Amino acid sequence: MIPLNEKAIIEAIEKVSRNVVNISSVRMVTDQLLRIFPIEGVGSGTIIDDKGHILTNYHLVDHARRLKVALHDGKTVNAKVIGTDKITDLAVLKIEKDDTRILDTIASAEFGDSTNLKVGQIVIAVGNPFGLHGGPTVTTGIISSLNRHIEFEDGILELVQTDAAINPGNSGGPLVNTNGEIIAINTAKIPYAHGIGFAVPINTAKTILEELIQFGKVNRPWLGVSTINITNRIAKYYRLPTNEGALVVKVEEYSPAVDAGIRPGDIIEEIDETRIEDITDLSSRIKNKKVNEKTALSVNRYGRRFNILISLENQP
Repeated sequence: MIPLNEKAIIEAIEKVSRNVVNISSVRMVTDQLLRIFPIEGVGSGTIIDDKGHILTNYHLVDHARRLKVALHDGKTVNAKVIGTDKITDLAVLKIEKDDTRILDTIASAEFGDSTNLKVGQIVIAVGNPFGLHGGPTVTTGIISSLNRHIEFEDGILELVQTDAAINPGNSGGPLVNTNGEIIAINTAKIPYAHGIGFAVPINTAKTILEELIQFGKVNRPWLGVSTINITNRIAKYYRLPTNEGALVVKVEEYSPAVDAGIRPGDIIEEIDETRIEDITDLSSRIKNKKVNEKTALSVNRYGRRFNILISLENQP
């Protein structure tokens, strides 16, 4: 049994609950007979500022024709999509101008620092799946693991793992610490994770949030290579000169990697003089850079090492 500070948890919930909203969407889909019919979706989100911006999940609002937001007191307002990012499953909505007067009683959300999270730390998952009077629903748990790199078809996503129950209707809501600070955004992107919750770290979300509000999309630095980890078996079979680094298996056409002369079979061993242990190292370091930023790579080609200075481009 986890020793919980009941007062701290109650105060944290009271601090964040006014910002947590219910989001209902309607999107039109086509069946196999080409008949068009509406499907309703439901989830949660967080009002983050006095301008009416709401941070939530991408999958809740994807292709939505109509969005309704229910506040903590049950009042319903209209919202529109400002920007979405499928890779991180994040989206930003904004309450329609005519309804922003209701925000006078809602303070801006307080963000924490996800780099300071610890395994075993008590966390609270908050959601508003039904938009009912009485405030949001709450589950508590601990951080089970950090830096969970999970690969999707759109890329590798670093997530916080928790045992706090994140039901589908609570997806998009905040994961908060006992100070009431938002430290991650809950996501139900992984449907097979029964009894396991995942959330996007708030430091990642803050960067995405700024891009979505400013540009409506995320500008990501792009190298243009597909890589795999080098195992002892792969190194032996292909007679590779090393069993460390990221092995390039594909180079995209018209990419910065092509322009720099990188080829399949090359091994990227360092980026900006920092050793690459595996492909998640390379991915995370590229992700933290800016478009057009110069990046130094150390490449091993059949035992011959050389350095490349490459300019990252915006991901297509």
